[in-house]
Amino acid sequence: MKRKLVIFGAADIADVAWFYFDRFSEYEPVAFTVDAAYVKEPSFNGLPVVPFEDIHSAFPPEECDMFVAVSYARLNTVRKEKYLSAKAAGYRMGSYVSPQATVLNDGRIGDNCLILEDNTIQPFVQIGNNVTLWSGNHIGHHSVIHDHCFLASHIVVSGGVEIGEQCFIGVNATLRDHIKIGARCVVGAGALLLSDAESEGVYVGEATERSRVPSTRLKKI
Repeated sequence: MKRKLVIFGAADIADVAWFYFDRFSEYEPVAFTVDAAYVKEPSFNGLPVVPFEDIHSAFPPEECDMFVAVSYARLNTVRKEKYLSAKAAGYRMGSYVSPQATVLNDGRIGDNCLILEDNTIQPFVQIGNNVTLWSGNHIGHHSVIHDHCFLASHIVVSGGVEIGEQCFIGVNATLRDHIKIGARCVVGAGALLLSDAESEGVYVGEATERSRVPSTRLKKI
């Protein structure tokens, strides 16, 4: 029998989490929950949306696990706060690890993690609690990703990298081997990090500028 799951959130990330849990996991999503002030509709994806203030009585932790499906807003602070609130309410936190991910780290993955398809997690990697790895990342051997981080897609984390709590790493970023990324760093899309990054740093890759030649004058396209 599948374990019942309550999903915290009722927006895009929660929608994606519901899709994966509903189709590809050992969980049965039974409800969504958000803080009472953010309840906009009584249902989402055909399931009830229950104020978090009432969830304990409606879907008690003795019967349900919970997954906090919130984005990286405020450097993952919102997701961290809701994760801690759910645990304090007595809920066991679920995780989703895609069967299409290559996971070779002997299960060193915390709770409330969302690890989507085509991630490669090499041997001896450690992944903390409340970590999101969107699709298509490479996490190199002996790397450590601490709690409450969000990694977007097609990121290369080389071997022996340490990523501190509450970091955001953008699409196509590259982190060279054996460097340390301090807590609450933002590494933007396409950025290349070759040395340690101090806490609360912002590292932005260069955007491609528009060519002076319009597309209508190109001869080979």
